[in-house]
Amino acid sequence: MGDDEFEILSEQCEFAIIERASDGRLIVSELSGANTSSASGEIAFQFSTWCKNHDRGHALAHCGYFLPDGSCLSPDCSYVTHERIERLTREEREHFLRLAPDFAIELRTQSEGLTDLARKMESWITNGVELGWLVDPYAKQVHVYTPGASPRIEAGSTVAGTGPVEGFVVDLEEVWSCYE
Repeated sequence: MGDDEFEILSEQCEFAIIERASDGRLIVSELSGANTSSASGEIAFQFSTWCKNHDRGHALAHCGYFLPDGSCLSPDCSYVTHERIERLTREEREHFLRLAPDFAIELRTQSEGLTDLARKMESWITNGVELGWLVDPYAKQVHVYTPGASPRIEAGSTVAGTGPVEGFVVDLEEVWSCYE
């Protein structure tokens, strides 16, 4: 399936989220329940607010990315600097982006295995993401991914961004409260 056909299929699917692995395999994920949807909204709200206050890039929610390895993934929340977005034409911005975001956040759902999400985070980093967070509300942890390093786990009440999102701090207590 070519990129154009995949994008159309993904956009028209109302009952699931469809991504494509680098080997062409389709990855179908169920829609989120209320707890995860609320937590995802909380993360997006905190991140969007920070982005507006700092005006260095764009906060994107559930944006599709065609990556260098041939995969097409969509994080729960992502960030691309103004400089990189402005290199794209208006038409290119209407479609899934043909670049890796600078920062990607994945929020674990109850039905997703940690191993599968860890592989996805590694794929983000391999394809050029500078910072990735795998937020696991069930363990109340954030797995932090950066190029050339093993993931580290943050388990406090906040987690702070580095690199492209230096200065962003997410209040995890607000995220965890979505599950109570």
